[in-house]
Amino acid sequence: MPSERPVLDLPVMNEGRDDAPTRIAGETALLVRNLGKKYRLYDRPIDRLKHFMPWGGEESGRDFWALKNVSFEVRRGETVGIVGLNGSGKSTLLQIIAGTLRPTAGEVELNGRVAALLELGSGFDPEFTGRENVYLNGAIWGFSRREIDELFDRIAAFADIGQFIDQAVKFYSSGMFVRLAFAVQVFAPREVFVVDEALSVGDEAFQRKCMAALEGFREKGGTVLIVSHDTQTIVRQSERCLLLSRGRLLADGRSKPVTDLYQRILYSDARAADEILKVLREQGLERALLHVHDGRGSNNNRVKTTQEVPTAKDGPLSAKDEPNEWFDPNLTLTNEVVYGNGDAEITDYGIYNEEGRTVNVLVMGQRYRLTYLVRFHRDAHDVQFGMMLKTVDGLDAAGVASRRERVYFDHIPALSVMEVSFQLTLNVLPGRYFLNAGVDARGPDGQHIYLHRRVDICMIQVLPCDSRESWGLAYLEPSFSYAFRSNTSEADKS
Repeated sequence: MPSERPVLDLPVMNEGRDDAPTRIAGETALLVRNLGKKYRLYDRPIDRLKHFMPWGGEESGRDFWALKNVSFEVRRGETVGIVGLNGSGKSTLLQIIAGTLRPTAGEVELNGRVAALLELGSGFDPEFTGRENVYLNGAIWGFSRREIDELFDRIAAFADIGQFIDQAVKFYSSGMFVRLAFAVQVFAPREVFVVDEALSVGDEAFQRKCMAALEGFREKGGTVLIVSHDTQTIVRQSERCLLLSRGRLLADGRSKPVTDLYQRILYSDARAADEILKVLREQGLERALLHVHDGRGSNNNRVKTTQEVPTAKDGPLSAKDEPNEWFDPNLTLTNEVVYGNGDAEITDYGIYNEEGRTVNVLVMGQRYRLTYLVRFHRDAHDVQFGMMLKTVDGLDAAGVASRRERVYFDHIPALSVMEVSFQLTLNVLPGRYFLNAGVDARGPDGQHIYLHRRVDICMIQVLPCDSRESWGLAYLEPSFSYAFRSNTSEADKS
């Protein structure tokens, strides 16, 4: 195996704050200090040429900082997630850490070797076969030919692309690319592993295999940086998360509150998102999580207090905290998808607690009512009304339909307006969820078709009912009991 390499210290200019992390220590895997990356942008190709001419001057272009004054430290064995909107600087940051891009300012220090899975096919020759690229990548990582021979069968088995291992990679699908690339990285010697969205390409079984490999790497003391738009992946895989916005590091904290804030920014309109970012910069993560946009265009910094929303704090509920329901207007902003044949239309909808108040911040284990109106524009036969609760990453959490509840509608005439309600006990764990609403009926060919379906009609947030930690997706209303059936010492005597 290749020998241990020294700490990588990029000899670049250091500018920015003086309060950045100090020199790298033995338990530090990665130190990023005042990092910046500047690009020169030009409106026209001729402006780029002018910039290099003596008479062109600096006015022929403008500076764009993809990263500016980014500083953080990652300890050995940590897994750190990175989130941010497109163009926030995530990929630029990972490329600098991986050594494939040189910063304009600041420095990166690494204790040990870094392996990076940044772009599909990076480090692959498209004209080579998969087998030849395994040997090529292995050589890059310092493996001898004999070592690659010994590892090849294991690498091929992990990639699981069958006979395509001996086909030119230019004919590979994106999924096959990432399978082979990740398989090589699994066996490469490294202390820090950097992954940028690549795992979202493979199928579910391969994604689980990759996650299992990452878990094994972490258990052995490895350090992982992972970028993903799938916040559930970030929350599941890392306890800590960084939020980047417009090239700056705005939040560094526990994954759940940071990804919650990211989701609020992602699903808010531009004005509301700017308000949240402003509060984040000026007042910090906790206040930004509690910020309420009034929807009238003012930049007031009105917030709900922690007494009104106790579970929005950056930490678990204490024994005295009692979560309560309320309505957060920002949660209604979703990328809704609507389809159907137009014979009916879902209009008004709402979620109500047992007191009849409209809510969308709910408490797990409590009873709620989802109600919506359906206007029928044409006669409909064998009609069914339904709803679906989905996780943020699209997993079906629970679904209910009128026919499943043995309620049948043989015929609903045109111009009818129906109000339908689903009474639900919210036995899901805390987190963000989306609601779908739909109405279908039997078409002329006897097959059921959607008259109208509204996907991601609204978002809800589910709060924990108490301070106990939970895992998984379903809330089972647990209790625990035990009883000694025999005395071990007495049994041994007999």
